[in-house]
Amino acid sequence: MDLSVVVPTLNSRDQLASCLDALAAAEPTECLVVNGPSADGTSGMCRDRDDVDVLVEIDARNVNVARNAGIRYARGETVAFISHDLTVDDGWTDAVEAGLATGAVATGPVRASDEQAADGPESRSIGGRSVTYLAGGNVAFARDVLAELDGFDESLDVGGARDIAHRLAGIDEPVSWEPSMTTTRHSDTAVQPSVLADGGDGPNWQWRYRSLTYRLVKNYGVRPTVAYRVARHAVADGVDAARDVLRGDGTPSRWAGNGRDVLAGTLDGLASGSRARFGDRSPRRNPSGLSARADRAVAVYDRRG
Repeated sequence: MDLSVVVPTLNSRDQLASCLDALAAAEPTECLVVNGPSADGTSGMCRDRDDVDVLVEIDARNVNVARNAGIRYARGETVAFISHDLTVDDGWTDAVEAGLATGAVATGPVRASDEQAADGPESRSIGGRSVTYLAGGNVAFARDVLAELDGFDESLDVGGARDIAHRLAGIDEPVSWEPSMTTTRHSDTAVQPSVLADGGDGPNWQWRYRSLTYRLVKNYGVRPTVAYRVARHAVADGVDAARDVLRGDGTPSRWAGNGRDVLAGTLDGLASGSRARFGDRSPRRNPSGLSARADRAVAVYDRRG
């Protein structure tokens, strides 16, 4: 199997080193690291490693920009994406090949080091489509499917993997679940690296609801199902936040501030999702995809010759 592995990263040198150690043992055809504007020595560490075939430097704190940059420079007929805070388990490469034997997209479990792996993917029926969600940090694509979808949607700061799952359903491309394609998370945080880099310590509600509303409106249009799903999420999150206030784990002012962020993100997602839906009426629904720009890389260090 001609396998390129892309690892997007930002200010996570130590986690990245563990990820790359495990990938080196898995022996993919090539390994590409796409580094955001890190300030922790990530670039030097990658350039000193013989197992990093390509280092792509970008100036965006956006994982979907990083993923598309990796697609641009990967040469394999299969392109996999691994999060920098994960390590692939034994047999991962063989599992990728097994998963792609039954489809053009394969994903597998992501587990904490002290937990059992999930026994199946998360699926939903939305707008008449059966959507199988994939793990953005543990997924492999046949190159022709990435080309058909034009990569990831760079207008999303978070939720790019969810969006591409909706778009795969839109072109009737199934996602294969391979139980042995396991990865392990050794970090105790699931906060986006870009949030941490800016001093955040929790979910960014405006980003989250902008992403949720944007991808639903873009893929399904403005319809009651979309409004229901956004409202259901908002009510559930509001109730959870209110419980935190009652327990003393939060403050009323922060609860109100989160509510304002939810409203602002939802309205932004509604407007931008509508523009995106009319901006690309093809099944791929990706007006901000791989072909939209050619200047993602600030510098490229390529050992392949």
